[in-house]
Amino acid sequence: MAGGAYVDSGKAKEFDGKVTAFVLVTCFVAAMGGLLFGYDLGITGGVTSMEPFLVKFFPGVYKQMKDESGHESEYCKFDNELLTLFTSSLYLAALIASFFASTTTRMLGRKTSMFAGGLFFLVGALLNGFAVNIEMLIIGRLLLGFGVGYCNQSVPVYLSEMAPAKIRGALNMCFQMMITIGILVANLINYWTSKLDNGWRISLGVGAVPAVLLCVGSLFLGDTPNSLIERGQKEQARTMLQKIRGIENVDEEFHDLIDASEASKKVEHPWKNITKPVYKPQMVFCSLIPFFQQLTGINVIMFYAPVLFKTLGFGDDAALMSAVISGGVNVLATFVSIFSVDKFGRRLLFLEGGVQMLISQIAVGTMIALKFGVSGEGSFTKGEANLLLFFICAYVAAFAWSWGPLGWLVPSEICSLEVRSAGQALNVAVNMLFTFAIAQIFLSMLCHLKFGLFFFFAGFVVIMTIFVALFLPETKGVPIEEMNSVWRSHWFWSKIVPAADNNDNRKNTIEN
Repeated sequence: MAGGAYVDSGKAKEFDGKVTAFVLVTCFVAAMGGLLFGYDLGITGGVTSMEPFLVKFFPGVYKQMKDESGHESEYCKFDNELLTLFTSSLYLAALIASFFASTTTRMLGRKTSMFAGGLFFLVGALLNGFAVNIEMLIIGRLLLGFGVGYCNQSVPVYLSEMAPAKIRGALNMCFQMMITIGILVANLINYWTSKLDNGWRISLGVGAVPAVLLCVGSLFLGDTPNSLIERGQKEQARTMLQKIRGIENVDEEFHDLIDASEASKKVEHPWKNITKPVYKPQMVFCSLIPFFQQLTGINVIMFYAPVLFKTLGFGDDAALMSAVISGGVNVLATFVSIFSVDKFGRRLLFLEGGVQMLISQIAVGTMIALKFGVSGEGSFTKGEANLLLFFICAYVAAFAWSWGPLGWLVPSEICSLEVRSAGQALNVAVNMLFTFAIAQIFLSMLCHLKFGLFFFFAGFVVIMTIFVALFLPETKGVPIEEMNSVWRSHWFWSKIVPAADNNDNRKNTIEN
């Protein structure tokens, strides 16, 4: 096949090009933002279960945890709003930052936004590591949140725009893989530092290391052709496109990118634009996918795994080691997704993952109900504890090869250039809003709903699995700028999206 040619499969253009080493290295460096996000997801659960940390910053929680009088249910030992604010403040800051990051990503480029995210991570991690009062802790978490907002806005878009369509799913999932590795690293570090007097400082401060790597790495990254064209640097964009595709003749794809960019510049209100019929599917999925992703209940495990295991009767070391095991399963399962998403498609992974999560959550909830009941009094035998850990790991694995990576991949790949920054900002904002909400109320929910908490999240897993089965078309292998062909062939979206080609869609959007 001649360089630069494309195949018309009846649905979308498939441009020619190689999978170059440059693209793989570039995407790996960019995905470092996911490592930072994962580290901050995983580190707080272990830190908040460390007694020296609680004694210094949350003495009320420590006293409540040690209360042997029976006044507090086991489910309520860690129920403290200030303690949950330490975890959840990061996600509130990320929500706010995502809107600023949208403008930065569009006007200054994807790599600039990633550098800003790394800088926020660096300062936040240092503040947390050297904290002497609760104010320094919260300010540090807020700065980490700004880092999350900037990286979650820019990295998935960067990966989607750099990757060839045929492996876009796998490369984009490097972001989620790095998140899972970050969580595992955090759990391992917590297991080690828990044995030190002030080990929590090391746990919180180590986040500065990958932050430095992201800052330095982003300085050497090339920006995406889409971003360069968007900012008027067409020659640099052509050179970059040739470099990442590994071929000289990229005329067809290059002209498509220019057409998309020219049309997008005529759109003055991208936030208003994404609400119009031609972009209604993008608005729906950029809102509902991150909403459902958080209501799987995954962050019950990711944020508070050591606290949860401790509540369920695991000892201190056993609780941290169980978190390490579930974190390891998270990493391995993400590899399953990377190697299968572009072979079997997005829908199959979504649906299988939903069924497996549902079965696992019902099993966990039932075991806790039978052993702990409403009072929270009881304990697991070693065999029962191992079985509980197995079901939790089965649940984590299902999320890691379905709703985890696909929750970032699908929203980033379905938005064409003129609504991409708005769509990704919406995705990050909704994700962070509900991440904040779950993080803030989980310990209180555990106290009040008890074992019913797992059935609560299982109900949402049923709803979201049905939603995907009915409304999500398959998007594997479809170039981003040709995505509207998918909606026009879907039983539901074809009634909403105008029956026209992409260029006509853009014209209709501009004229309307």
